[in-house]
Amino acid sequence: MSTFETIIGMEVHVELQTKSKMFCSCPADHFHVEPNSHTCPVCTAQPGALPVINERAMQLTAMTGLALNCEIQSHNVFARKNYVYPDLPKGYQISQYDLPLCKNGYIDIETDDKKKRIGIERVHLEEDTGKLIHSGRSSLVDYNRAGVPLMEIVTDSSIRSEDEAFAYLTKIRQIVRYLEASSGDMEKGAMRCEANISIRPLHTEKYGTKVEVKNLNSFRSVRNAIEYEVKRQKQVIEEGNTVRQVTMGWDEGSGITREQRSKETSEDYRYFPEPDLLNIHLNEDWIDHLKSDLPELPTTKADRFSSRYGLNHQDISVITEDRSISDYFEAILTFDNIDPKQATNWILGEVFRLLNTESEGDGIPVPAKDLAKLITLVNEGIINQNAARTVFVELWEHGGNPEDIINAKGLSQISDKTELEQAIAQVIAAEPEAAEKIQGGNLKPIQFLMGQVMKATRGKANPKLVQELIKKQLVQ
Repeated sequence: MSTFETIIGMEVHVELQTKSKMFCSCPADHFHVEPNSHTCPVCTAQPGALPVINERAMQLTAMTGLALNCEIQSHNVFARKNYVYPDLPKGYQISQYDLPLCKNGYIDIETDDKKKRIGIERVHLEEDTGKLIHSGRSSLVDYNRAGVPLMEIVTDSSIRSEDEAFAYLTKIRQIVRYLEASSGDMEKGAMRCEANISIRPLHTEKYGTKVEVKNLNSFRSVRNAIEYEVKRQKQVIEEGNTVRQVTMGWDEGSGITREQRSKETSEDYRYFPEPDLLNIHLNEDWIDHLKSDLPELPTTKADRFSSRYGLNHQDISVITEDRSISDYFEAILTFDNIDPKQATNWILGEVFRLLNTESEGDGIPVPAKDLAKLITLVNEGIINQNAARTVFVELWEHGGNPEDIINAKGLSQISDKTELEQAIAQVIAAEPEAAEKIQGGNLKPIQFLMGQVMKATRGKANPKLVQELIKKQLVQ
């Protein structure tokens, strides 16, 4: 049993989905864009160029703060954060320091069916840095990303394990996607994080020395890096040495953390109010308007789905993970009195299967009304489930009308008893051993015979009726 307690605080940086950058009119899109093509005198710090605050970035950050149960500060200030790295041409970053936009919030997470509340100290706005590209002994800088609106979410020190950190990050990504504030795609750099990790002996109050771990660009990296760093710090202490306050980078290939530099403090950054920007004063009407624009958030939606539709916890967690999926689910239910469980099964089955086969896509191409129609046709016995899947794939790939596809492909279900009895008789004649087992009281071969009938009818037989007729012929 471990004699140490792990203490973790997370800093999550989220690129906001705005059309323009934080302080200029350059396009904010920088993914797969020609290097240094989205730049201007402001984001490249030309003499005399002055910044202008992006209001949409302010709105998205405040909405995120509201979703995280934060206080929205009516008075907040941008500051200069000075540092000498080449990824920002100004030699400083415009950020928020002692007067952030949002503070004192919380978020509830769940691990192993246990709920825990994680405190949010602050949510503030800043500008992103450029991207360094290392080639041999040289380094190049792409400034397309420099100046993109970046929201930073900082927790308190209440996270205690890599699993809790993983659950926390998953929840943050879900919320920013629900708000359409960010794509949250870590693989594209739209969401990045650092973990501040320390350990202390159990049942003690004093915190250990904090180590910041950077370069965590996937959920897997977060979990693995925290697990490794905790083991490293334990080994340092057990060997009689002292953990130093440094910044470590996560080496994904080697699976270890590597020291990058000594950890800067707020004094090193020499914060002071940004002289080129006025202080911000938000009125209550502005904040109230944002509150009214908040969509239904995941936790509230999950509670409603449970009480209204009677779905189990696992299905709800999957359906509500993505806002577009939950909206699609409810859109299906507006047609033809569809059973919520049937709609859930289709989404968890065929919809997710086809989504997972596409590397890029614009969502679900099949309108909700067409899937609702397919479910109704199955319930009415017009087609069986296998045929419905065939129709759904056709709708997904080429569009069209469900009934036209059924007619064109001859997929209507066979429910004529005489025709099915003939097919069953032929199958029984061809499979006498299976028939004898059923007559002897072993009902397992019924499924085999049903499969043979489906094969003989090219998948068009009504399976429920086939089962009834087989039992009628063979079960005494």
